[in-house]
Amino acid sequence: MPGHLIRRMHQAAQAIFDAEMAKAGYDLTSVQFAALAVIAARPGIDQATLASAIAFDRTTTGGVIDRLEAKGLVRREIAKGDRRSRRLHAQPAGKAMLQAVTPIVFRVQELMLEGLNVSEKATFMRLLGKALRTVGDASRPSSKTLPAVSAP
Repeated sequence: MPGHLIRRMHQAAQAIFDAEMAKAGYDLTSVQFAALAVIAARPGIDQATLASAIAFDRTTTGGVIDRLEAKGLVRREIAKGDRRSRRLHAQPAGKAMLQAVTPIVFRVQELMLEGLNVSEKATFMRLLGKALRTVGDASRPSSKTLPAVSAP
């Protein structure tokens, strides 16, 4: 069934990401990478918009930001005009980490689909995108706002 296979693929993808980061000596989860990439691409983004951009709920995203901040990778600042809102900025260490791990993330993407040839990978990605566009709104916020990460 597709749901079971998608769950299994997600587990495999997560395990590959975690193993490759650990092997390279980095303490960074895939969600932390996604958040850091968006924050670096959109300096001053607020936490609610970030949550939507990475398709996670606000509470989970707050915890992710807490961990990134504790690692010295991002900083929060109170938004002018709205003391309840926090603006996020990548610190120099966060930008450096992002630059260092991006090649690893691209390698992880290749490892996830290494059993497929080039044509099959393209077809898989096209079909996966098509399916997600159809059902994506059934889950948490849409991933349509994720910025593209360019190859190193």
